[in-house]
Amino acid sequence: MSDERDAFGEARSALQSHLGYNLTAWSAGQAEVQLPLAPYLMNRAGIPHGGIYATLLDTAMGYAGCYTGDETQKTYALTVSMTVNFLARPTGKRLIARAQETGGGRSLFFAEAQITDENGTEIARGSGAFKRKTAL
Repeated sequence: MSDERDAFGEARSALQSHLGYNLTAWSAGQAEVQLPLAPYLMNRAGIPHGGIYATLLDTAMGYAGCYTGDETQKTYALTVSMTVNFLARPTGKRLIARAQETGGGRSLFFAEAQITDENGTEIARGSGAFKRKTAL
């Protein structure tokens, strides 16, 4: 774990620091994660690797179901299942994943997310089921 924290007081994970994404919005039932595009994120065709889209969707959906509003009462999400649909290539320089919790209960929740770029091009969509945990 890094000692670096984001605007919401969350410690940046090693993966987050390595890839360069940021949690840019977070409230009850929703989250937004952004990632500036960089050469090391591209596949051999010169476009972002599909795993980058999956990572952003998974991260945003997980955060969407874990907001407590209290830094001392953290909740985490474990991905149970996730589906990703790839729709288009980005035309911009930044990926923006926006997620919404769509249902569930106390321990299991469902979420949907979409990735656009700053030009509004819809890049990918995802949905998933996640298990809430108060400790890992």
